[in-house]
Amino acid sequence: MLTNRSSFWGKSLLVFCIFVFFWLVSLEVEAATKKYQFNVEVKNVSRLCHAKPIVTVNGMFPGPTVYAREGDRVLINVTNHAQYNMSIHWHGLKQYANGWADGPAYITQCPIMTGNSYVYDFNITGQRGTLWWHAHIFWLRATVYGAIVILPKQSTPFPFPRPDGEQVIVFGEWWHADVEEVVKQGNALGLPPNMSDAHTINGKPGPLFPCSEKHTFAMEVEQGKKYLLRIVNAALNDELFFAIAGHNMTVVEIDAVYTKPFSTNALLIAPGQTTNVLVSANQALGRYFMAVRPFQDVPIPVDNKTATAIFQYKNIPTTVIPKLPHLPLPNDTAFALSYNNKLRSLNTPNFPANVPLKVDRRLLFTVGLGKSVCPTCINGTRLSASLNNITFVMPKTGLLQAHYFNMKGVFNTDFPDKPPKAFNYTGAPLTANLFTTKGTRLSKIAFNSTVELVIQDTNLLSVESHPFHLHGFNFFVVGTGIGNFDPAKDPAKYNLVDPPERNTVGVPTGGWAAIRFRADNPGVWFFHCHLELHTGWGLKTAFVVGDGPGKDQAVRPPPMDLPSC
Repeated sequence: MLTNRSSFWGKSLLVFCIFVFFWLVSLEVEAATKKYQFNVEVKNVSRLCHAKPIVTVNGMFPGPTVYAREGDRVLINVTNHAQYNMSIHWHGLKQYANGWADGPAYITQCPIMTGNSYVYDFNITGQRGTLWWHAHIFWLRATVYGAIVILPKQSTPFPFPRPDGEQVIVFGEWWHADVEEVVKQGNALGLPPNMSDAHTINGKPGPLFPCSEKHTFAMEVEQGKKYLLRIVNAALNDELFFAIAGHNMTVVEIDAVYTKPFSTNALLIAPGQTTNVLVSANQALGRYFMAVRPFQDVPIPVDNKTATAIFQYKNIPTTVIPKLPHLPLPNDTAFALSYNNKLRSLNTPNFPANVPLKVDRRLLFTVGLGKSVCPTCINGTRLSASLNNITFVMPKTGLLQAHYFNMKGVFNTDFPDKPPKAFNYTGAPLTANLFTTKGTRLSKIAFNSTVELVIQDTNLLSVESHPFHLHGFNFFVVGTGIGNFDPAKDPAKYNLVDPPERNTVGVPTGGWAAIRFRADNPGVWFFHCHLELHTGWGLKTAFVVGDGPGKDQAVRPPPMDLPSC
């Protein structure tokens, strides 16, 4: 009997050990460590018949695509060989309790000084899809940017037909002059800097621009096959329309969140946003232009020229002239509103939309343009921007460090929950009393509380569309509207079932957007307009989210190589 028992337990132990072995192997397969080396360096690049030195990563423009899989740990060592201080933001990655890897200069870290390195060390948890990375200091993201492609876990299919191929498509802007000098000149005058000279698709403006025959991106396709386009708007200041001549697109994902699929002949994408679409190569063999140009529905100067790339069927000679798509008109507000209203979260058991239904904290942030005193500027004033009439002043040290180490005098947590004075926000243009208050004022949020934030555009100087990005979180866009938000009537129209979930929302011109999120990520998280022009003018703040009660619900200790100011 004893022998039989020993034999039984021996076999059981063997089976258990085999199970544990294969479980560990499966974990190893599921969660890998991906390592990248990013060398920030200056390289001469020629566009539009003109060469100039630009800041790049690894000499590439755009920079390298970061590939990883959901569940992976990613280590990216950034070494700065350029003359500018540098920091890089991994746009849309939640960085749970790990703001040290988020990247915005003077918010979660001091910048990486020339000659120094810093390792961004983060896990990709519960996210899959297309995101992107970019410099987050000065206007250096004009050339320092690239895509992030997060593949689903092994053996996890897409919730849409599997494509036969895929392509990263990144939109950008190009200036003839040194972008940092353009900005300095504008700031010295107190005026907006000169607009860009071209838009680009994967770093190239396309053949509608001079000297651009070889600076045209082409994507080869085979008739009858389906392709996934991973689209990123890395432009600094322009919302963009995009279309492919003769081909419809099926939207399947925004900001690395699956959507209910819908077909469209054009899409709208704001700076900071990403969109994945399926395209079937089902037209006559030929060459078709992919085209991009700005959406701007107020009379503000923009670079309105059209950048193009080529959707080229296999074995078609390059002598065939491509067909141009029908893009929406630059001021087509109706298309913009209609397109955004079609965006819905997939909301299935595997990919639920966990919309907060109960709200603990209600916030109203008004967006305004204004003026500040500048004795050396034209008319003695400089253009500025504000949230709730507060123009944000950047600190001299990282806000997350100040929070973690309880440093005094760096910031205050008295950012108001609503504007100092209610008024007809979107009525006739307001040109008096345009001076704002200044300060490094943050909004403090209790851990795990649910937040509703209404972002209200105003007609201070002018109404305008604003894409707002929240670091550290996704949020649900539960409602949008034109005019003034009405707290008595508008919440009844909210979509609390399958609203779009994203990290960057376009606030419509002369309107409002309501977002909800759960503040379950401790740290200091930047919130700002993703028009670089407005961010520089002070259209930003940050949320301080307290630690939670659990051992894993507190900000992690800072890494040993965290840059110092």
